[in-house]
Amino acid sequence: MKIGEFEITNRVGLGTNRLTNAPANVELIREAVAAGVQMIDTAHVYAGGQSEETIGTALHPLPDTCIVATKGRGRPEVLRAEIEESLRRLRTDVIDLYYLHRVDPETPIETSLGVIKEHVDRGRIRHVGVSEVGVEQIERARRVLPIVAVQNHYNLSERKHDDVIDYCEREGIAFVPFFPLRGERSPAMARLGRRHRATSRQVMLAWLLKRSPVVLPIPGTLSLEHLKENLAAGRIDLDEEEFASLR
Repeated sequence: MKIGEFEITNRVGLGTNRLTNAPANVELIREAVAAGVQMIDTAHVYAGGQSEETIGTALHPLPDTCIVATKGRGRPEVLRAEIEESLRRLRTDVIDLYYLHRVDPETPIETSLGVIKEHVDRGRIRHVGVSEVGVEQIERARRVLPIVAVQNHYNLSERKHDDVIDYCEREGIAFVPFFPLRGERSPAMARLGRRHRATSRQVMLAWLLKRSPVVLPIPGTLSLEHLKENLAAGRIDLDEEEFASLR
């Protein structure tokens, strides 16, 4: 799959909502990229800004082998300030992928995306995404500027955005599910785990990857062991019967 001009061959990324600026976490980010992670997801609000700072410290200058995505929200003046602060924390002149984190209830989505477009036009943001949105909002967003990724809450137990995934697949937009590992374990999951010699986490990720070729889950972890376990899920190929048994 592609995000903009960037070719993604490993469709399991890394979420960093709990990442604090500690030496062990700086090393984790470096190890993640070395292990083959091609998408690191953060946001202005994560860990009070420490997530972005940690990534900036670990990866400066940001590598061209990995997309670093961040997010901001709020009224136009707030969003402008958050973008500038994210650039500073990440220690970069250009953000690879910037999401409108949430649609502000008092601000039309077109207005918020207009602020982001200002930074795209200035060369400070390469690509743009939207988060926690429906199909109608995505279409409105695309009338303002190109949208390359949508990040919504989705997993085995939370599937209200099936229509958004189908839309993204038709339109060639990446669908990035957050909280991908939340959900109930089932006898079918345990059975598939034994069959594929995989953990429940890996089976959940394999199901998401099978759901659509545009899906790129971003499980969060502070453990290199869990990170490598998550990446290994990309090698599990569920057949249609196995996929249906979970669905």
